[in-house]
Amino acid sequence: MTDTPSTTEFSLATLTTALARVMDPVFGRPMLEIGALSELAVTEGKASMTVHLATPSVSVHETVKRDLEQAARSAGAREVSMRLDVQVPSREVMGDDPVPGVRNVVLVMSGKGGVGKSTTAVNLTLALKRLGLRVGILDADIYGPSIPTMMGVSGQPLTSEDKKIVPLERFGVKMMSIGFLLEDDKQAVVWRGPMLHSALQQFLRDVQWGDLDYLVLDLPPGTGDVALTMAQKLKVTGVVMVTTPQEVALQDVYKSVSMCSKLSMPILGVIENMSYFVDSVGVRHELFGKGGGAKIADFAKAPLLGQIPLEPSVREWGDKGMPVVQSAPESDSAQAFMALASGLTETIAKLHFDRLGGTKVPAGKGPTRLRIVR
Repeated sequence: MTDTPSTTEFSLATLTTALARVMDPVFGRPMLEIGALSELAVTEGKASMTVHLATPSVSVHETVKRDLEQAARSAGAREVSMRLDVQVPSREVMGDDPVPGVRNVVLVMSGKGGVGKSTTAVNLTLALKRLGLRVGILDADIYGPSIPTMMGVSGQPLTSEDKKIVPLERFGVKMMSIGFLLEDDKQAVVWRGPMLHSALQQFLRDVQWGDLDYLVLDLPPGTGDVALTMAQKLKVTGVVMVTTPQEVALQDVYKSVSMCSKLSMPILGVIENMSYFVDSVGVRHELFGKGGGAKIADFAKAPLLGQIPLEPSVREWGDKGMPVVQSAPESDSAQAFMALASGLTETIAKLHFDRLGGTKVPAGKGPTRLRIVR
């Protein structure tokens, strides 16, 4: 067994040598090599450093803290202090981008109605918020808006001095929906394609979204005008595809994946909703079959981000305007949404890392989030 080096042998050189072997859990590269570690210092047996991370994922933070502390102590450190600097990387924003302050635009799609896409979009948004991110949600389903009901919000938005629509807010989330502009929530929107196209552009360009880490768009079923408009009018970070396990749902989702490929919109991951049901005695029932999400993920060459159980409380809380992530954060469904939100931020960080050449941890724009860990 090798003895731990004494503090007299501990130096910046030995610390640097030990840390050079620590791999970034998201990027799979040495943290020192890609610039994820800086301000290394050694003072009287104490090691300190700043750690640059591109995701707020709790599991990533815990892994990084553990690995760096073990490496520093193996080099002889008696005490280890870290400052975690979290910056969310940003998509490429062109001069005519309608939402220049938004770092990442994520489309939630399915191609199939009835798979819980809107429920997934709302709870994913709130899970991202609980990770400490600045988020907004846009209800892009003009003909069947669900966000007002699920978020428990009504009333018309105000207009700012510069003629921008001020989005409504709840739970710290900015939101916009055609439902906020209808006098009667049972009123039908009977528009042809050009009017829908114009409304979507207004909801992007003329809404005061401000600086956001993530803007989640809840798209309608199908592969029509809305997805085409999004692909043409702004730089989309990627798409989250929602499905249920049964074959009849998969056939439409395959078509959505194919459309995304044609429009050069990357699939960030797949969410399998209503995956299973656990009864009162703890027996698991796969009511809609199994393996559907994995099939879509394999077809899309994307990760299966999560499997959401079928729980009555998800529907009940959604009908009350209190999504399960907000109202019952310890429930199995809420925990599943939190896990997939963390996985999504890791996937997006890796996407930006690879896009920028895979040699340096991607830097975000705007304020950093600092956390001292001892």
